[in-house]
Amino acid sequence: MIVTVRREGQTPRTLTNKAVDAEARCMLRALKLPRAELSVVLCDDPTIHQLNKQYRKKNKPTDVLAFALREGPAGHLAGDALGDVVISLETAARQARERKVTVKEEVRMLLAHGLLHLLGWDHQTDDEDAAMRAETERLMAAVARWARRNAAGA
Repeated sequence: MIVTVRREGQTPRTLTNKAVDAEARCMLRALKLPRAELSVVLCDDPTIHQLNKQYRKKNKPTDVLAFALREGPAGHLAGDALGDVVISLETAARQARERKVTVKEEVRMLLAHGLLHLLGWDHQTDDEDAAMRAETERLMAAVARWARRNAAGA
């Protein structure tokens, strides 16, 4: 499995690349994707705003974007490469305050959500939304279990 985590723009250091990498790997194991290739970009609001405007025609920042390589006419050529999950740490921090969770928990949820989009999950209907929320929760729980085991062994 190959996971690459990088930063774009002015991002706060509230979360390390190493922590995001470890959680992404845990989610890929939970999804039984041991050979997957994933890119995660942690960015600021101006960076994600530009991407949202360019690719979704929405002139505002958002929390997470997913750029799937397995979609479209050449999707079959992607192999194990899933694509890119782009997360705005600024938006994640705001949402974490609103939801009364840590930034780490918010980013974990956004990572799971974006990863599922790369795999073709969507939430256009109530049934799809419920299924995607349940799978997001499953991935987050897998990471939480893994984190508890590692903390106990440390």
